[in-house]
Amino acid sequence: MTASIALFTRDLRLADNPVLDAARRSADTVVPLFVIDDGIVPDRCPPNRAAFLASALAELDAGLREIGGHLVVRRGDVATEVARVVAETGAESVHVAQDVSAFAARREEALRAALSNSASSSRETPCAVHPHSAVITAVDPSALAPATGRDYYAVFTPYFRRWVDTHRRRPLGRPHHLAVPDVASATLPSGTDLAPGKPSPNCPTGGERTGRALLRKWLAGPIDDYAERNDDLAADATSHLSPYLHFGCLSPVEVVHRTDLSTDGGHAFARQLAWRDFHHQLLAARPDTAATSLRPGPFPVRRDPQAVTAWQEGRTGYPIIDAAMRQLVTDGWMPGRARLLTASFFTKSLRLDWRIGAAHFLHWLVDADLANNQLNWQWAAGTGTDTRPNRVLNPLRQADRHDPDGAYVRRHLPELAHLPGASIHRPWRADVPHSTYPPPLLDVAGM
Repeated sequence: MTASIALFTRDLRLADNPVLDAARRSADTVVPLFVIDDGIVPDRCPPNRAAFLASALAELDAGLREIGGHLVVRRGDVATEVARVVAETGAESVHVAQDVSAFAARREEALRAALSNSASSSRETPCAVHPHSAVITAVDPSALAPATGRDYYAVFTPYFRRWVDTHRRRPLGRPHHLAVPDVASATLPSGTDLAPGKPSPNCPTGGERTGRALLRKWLAGPIDDYAERNDDLAADATSHLSPYLHFGCLSPVEVVHRTDLSTDGGHAFARQLAWRDFHHQLLAARPDTAATSLRPGPFPVRRDPQAVTAWQEGRTGYPIIDAAMRQLVTDGWMPGRARLLTASFFTKSLRLDWRIGAAHFLHWLVDADLANNQLNWQWAAGTGTDTRPNRVLNPLRQADRHDPDGAYVRRHLPELAHLPGASIHRPWRADVPHSTYPPPLLDVAGM
């Protein structure tokens, strides 16, 4: 019997998974393989993401067992472990999702080299590697290019116009049966097996089944109000689907397919999914932007370790900023508006290096996607694709607009909960002792 390998990376799902579908169609048996990459864990997979990943793998294994298979787990260098599985099973092909980071490119290159070198006298040809596009994104990052001749869009609006009209494949169904050859597997990891330390108290549970239930709930009604309420911090009116998209528990192709773009809410939500694809196509073309500014920033960067620590700990003296930073640590997540405010305050008000802030987000965010995180930070810092790089968001005006009654701040800063209404945004006017809440790190208009 012939065998193939479906190498899971950031596509931890059965439904609409081109990697698994192609592996299943190409051979009699399939090895659904996940390699715990020592090049990623634990340094690049801190406790929140480790806990989410562990539960996502458990749900993936449970789903595979429902159709007659199971997840094969190995630990070590990905290329080495895949080559071992090829040798053990005689697999003729390896299927994997295309990704856009420099790390993913090196992984694919190492896979090809390892499998080419593993060809033995008993095999006339090496095991083939087949990358699949539009698995991690709704649109293949290389599918859209501007008429200027550049290989990526640097401005979102024209990209979004093309993205909306671009043909997308129809979602694939969930396989009904999977035959897995006899091959050794490690046990499923726990979060602490992947990274030491405790996750955030409210860290979400990962997995395809959990993600699909959340998607059904979102599409059943809350999405209708998304255009009007997505920036309302107290309302918590966003989808919370980003971790499931990051780990591939949900297919972005299917999410777009099931979203009604003719409605205001659906169109606004799809726009956020397009932002995700936009950042992936930019990182694919410019992998250096994960650590290097796309263009010079509008302000000189200063060094202030005390200000960095105050921002990280939610002690800047601006309640809207501090509430968001406290939520990050408690939930492992923040709504998009809160991310924008805190990043803008860090880079434009405090004038600190965006890389430091981005690294803090990468540590705590469950959905910390390299493309979205780094390039959203560059957008906020004015070093990326923002067409108005000099804009500075005033934290008080933003608080008055997006948390007018102070409910969001009250939820995350209990030491200020006694302040009524919008007065919570200016605790210095209420003579709150500095021993209770710190004074502002700097002055802004509207104090």
